[in-house]
Amino acid sequence: MANPLRKTMVYLGLADEEYDEPEAPVQQQPAATGSRAPVTPLRRPTPVTRPTHGELNEILTVHPRQYRDARAIAESFREGVPVIINLGQMSEGDARRLIDFASGLSQGLYGTIERVTSKVFLLSPQHIAVSGQESEAESEVEAAFFAR
Repeated sequence: MANPLRKTMVYLGLADEEYDEPEAPVQQQPAATGSRAPVTPLRRPTPVTRPTHGELNEILTVHPRQYRDARAIAESFREGVPVIINLGQMSEGDARRLIDFASGLSQGLYGTIERVTSKVFLLSPQHIAVSGQESEAESEVEAAFFAR
């Protein structure tokens, strides 16, 4: 019986039909007892080095216009960079959607999200401490923004 690969090559016109290779007898090698199958190690992703408390050297400010700008926010926040989001140029529906996304992002990466003004939010990673006091006026604005 001819080699199935050879038959396929002849059928596709990649080899000549006249040339037949002599078949070599297949020798089975005895299975080695106790030997292990070859294993290909998987490459592990290099861990992201997060800056320590004293090494903060960047804060990203984003003025998103559409919801798809959330990707840039997420990529920077994952790298440990605090992000200020100014929602002044977005529609109210997209702004709510983006804040929901940012809230989940900060919760999933153990960070915090804080309202700075009615349309500006601060996403801070786990290793960043933010201090300040919340006034009553800001809590009223928060209630109005999320009430609908």
